[in-house]
Amino acid sequence: MSNTIQLHPTSEAEAFLPLPDSKGKPITVIGNEAIRQTFDDQTLQQALNCRAAPGVTEVVVNPDAHVGYGAPIGCVMVSPTHIYPGPVGVDIKCSMSLLQFDLPQEEIIDKRVRRALIEAIVQRTPTGAGRGQREAKKSRRVSPDLGVQVCIEGASRAVCEALGIPPEWAEHCEDAHHYGHDGNVSTLGERLEKIRSFNGMPNFESKMLQLGSYGGGNHFGECEVVELIDDPAVKNAAEVFGLKHNHVAFLSHCGSRGFGNILAQRQFKLLEEHFNQWSTPFPAGDKQLVYAPLGTPQANDYIDDMSLGCNFATVNHMLINALVLEAFQEVLPGIQGKLVYFISHNIARQEVVDNKIAWVHRKGATRAFPAGHHALKETIYAETGHPILLPGNPRDGSVVMVAQPGAVKTCYSVNHGAGRALGRKAAIRALDQATVDADFESYDILTNCRQYPKDEAPAAYKDFKEVLNSVETAGLARSVATLKARFVIKDSSGADD
Repeated sequence: MSNTIQLHPTSEAEAFLPLPDSKGKPITVIGNEAIRQTFDDQTLQQALNCRAAPGVTEVVVNPDAHVGYGAPIGCVMVSPTHIYPGPVGVDIKCSMSLLQFDLPQEEIIDKRVRRALIEAIVQRTPTGAGRGQREAKKSRRVSPDLGVQVCIEGASRAVCEALGIPPEWAEHCEDAHHYGHDGNVSTLGERLEKIRSFNGMPNFESKMLQLGSYGGGNHFGECEVVELIDDPAVKNAAEVFGLKHNHVAFLSHCGSRGFGNILAQRQFKLLEEHFNQWSTPFPAGDKQLVYAPLGTPQANDYIDDMSLGCNFATVNHMLINALVLEAFQEVLPGIQGKLVYFISHNIARQEVVDNKIAWVHRKGATRAFPAGHHALKETIYAETGHPILLPGNPRDGSVVMVAQPGAVKTCYSVNHGAGRALGRKAAIRALDQATVDADFESYDILTNCRQYPKDEAPAAYKDFKEVLNSVETAGLARSVATLKARFVIKDSSGADD
């Protein structure tokens, strides 16, 4: 790929992107030579736009980076003074979770068993934009009142017990609960009531019926076989994480569905109106980089709305995992499942960066706190670092990683996956359906799709081996286990929120 914006390599898997006239800290870029060739000018220009935006002190471009909404998907943006919706995105708290079973891999070799598992799961967790519990006869039914509680409390014990989710799973979440801008739960209740009072959340009840569903686009559920890495340096992490060698696990990717989408879209519209009202210029002329200075009513409202969406996304994942466990137990009675971890990649969080409290915006980027990080104190991950769930693609596998001290140079972040190599329309034009489906057959990977969506085919994404090499060579994280897909739950009707 020929670029006019030049990167300056500093090591095998690291580079920097200077600001115009070298004014300010340059952008940190992670990627080996092969990955650096995947960054087009538009992606790099979006990163420069973000770095030049008001209050932004640092930007990181990860190996999976590609063009996104205002900010590249696969970037980290830090600001101690401003909050930005764009570098969070419209799928608030899109996340990964991993459920580990005490089920040996031999038990799912038979395709009939895997087909039965697929059927049991889709009866509980529907796929597709707009679809929810009405389309899944064995899903949980969520009342409007319980939906309100979900949005306000997140994965509280009361919410978990009401939905049949093991309450202890909340201890294995990056954030099980999100609060209002002032740190209070009651603030979220007041905010949600206000939004509903002027019909700012039409069809709230139907949005709550999407709890426990995947949606569409790049969201998925994937049955895996766990293979632990033979490396003494990560053996303790594997034990703490609860990973079981040559046993079955289930990896999920989804977010806040239609509820989060509406919250995000409303905020973009409201902030754009304020910019026009104040005659404030958009950063780089891009309306998708609207912002609000911290402490203003606009910033408080965005933080509250984001927190509502985050709580929904958290419980959505917890419920999906509970339903998947239930499906496995229906087909294979007596098995048990434990949540390994739940971690977000579309979120803004308050963290300490360079000894200052700042909002770290991660868009298509995942938190990566290593052993000894102050935020992990008094958790089971204090001496290992927390799990990082890094999806590749069904054919080439995924990995569970653990952060290394070198992650400090990326604001303790890594990429959230492989990243797109082809846009959706380009993939549909360029890829052959028969070849895509034959690829799955040759690797003995079953799916619930009559035809696997071409825009989600492995060939539509970057080379996962090069992405993984970039992360490890840069010293950001280390692989603990690989995940090999045995079947995939996926929507084939079109993109989600």
